[in-house]
Amino acid sequence: MTSRNKHRQSPGEMFPGMPDRVEGRPPKADEDLEALTLDEAMARSHAIVDRVLAEHPVVATIGLFSGGNDSVIANHLMRHRVDAIAHVNTGTGIPATTQHVRDVVAAWNLPLHELHPKDSYEDLVLGRILATRGPNTGVRQVWKGFPGPAGHGVMYRRLKDEPLQRLRASIIGRNGRTQRLVYLGGMRWAETDRRFRNAEEVDREGSLIWVSPLVHWTDAHMREYRARYRCDQNHEHTPHRLCTPDALPLNEVTEHLHMSGECLCGAFAKPGELDEIEFFYPEAAARLRALETQAEAAGLLACKWGQRPPGERTSKRPAGRLCSSCTAPEGQSDLLAEWRESGLITDDRYATFTRQDAA
Repeated sequence: MTSRNKHRQSPGEMFPGMPDRVEGRPPKADEDLEALTLDEAMARSHAIVDRVLAEHPVVATIGLFSGGNDSVIANHLMRHRVDAIAHVNTGTGIPATTQHVRDVVAAWNLPLHELHPKDSYEDLVLGRILATRGPNTGVRQVWKGFPGPAGHGVMYRRLKDEPLQRLRASIIGRNGRTQRLVYLGGMRWAETDRRFRNAEEVDREGSLIWVSPLVHWTDAHMREYRARYRCDQNHEHTPHRLCTPDALPLNEVTEHLHMSGECLCGAFAKPGELDEIEFFYPEAAARLRALETQAEAAGLLACKWGQRPPGERTSKRPAGRLCSSCTAPEGQSDLLAEWRESGLITDDRYATFTRQDAA
């Protein structure tokens, strides 16, 4: 077991064909988890999707592909069942990851929705985006400075969730009462303790249905699936290791950074992460360092990427459906930050409340 997640499968290597299961019962699981072989886990994944399609008037099923290790397996497994793939190009990430997604989706002969946020990360950091609702409409910034954990909710909604909601609206239109759109993601109970507490097979949000077909998979299942489908022959591999029609793609960014790199908002960055990014992807790091210079010149206190802003507390809120690599430390909720963003409280009140909470 690891300190990061005590609910992962038992330690030790699993041989192919052996059953495995997540330890404990996730709070949002419908039943106790049984030990499953990889083939049984795959069958259960398809059964989850079958149930959703049978119970709801679904007009389209969209695979959500970040370019990370879990999302590539989810989309590889479901590539014959989705109508299209969606990739949120946050504008903060490593371009090689977005290009990987484009190439892989084209190889799978699927339509790709490459989504972009309405508000850029640079504009959010520099405080150029004003509130559009509440008493501070058009007056107060929704955010300024580089985000720490308390700012992650703002960044997630603006950079990831908003583009996906616009895609939902473009597909469903005014038929939200009679039609449903399915988003397939790669969340798993065995990822982190947060995922163990919050992930579920099916999560309905109005006309949108979030489905996590791999939610019951353990790390051992993931390793076995990669071993079964990824090309490891001793030859010159084709790009992304798509050497055969059924090959599981490989994103080299995940090999270098151990994350997809599609979003570098920095809210939960680890010490030295920007230096690591710079070593492998200097252009991506140069853009962030240039933004640091702009933030410092603008007099922003939070002018360093990946560093918690002065006086900020941490968050207990889930990192977000699409942020599997964002692991927040335990601490204060970012509800106050959400109130500030929406204009319910002023910056002065936010500072007063957070000071009182710290006392």
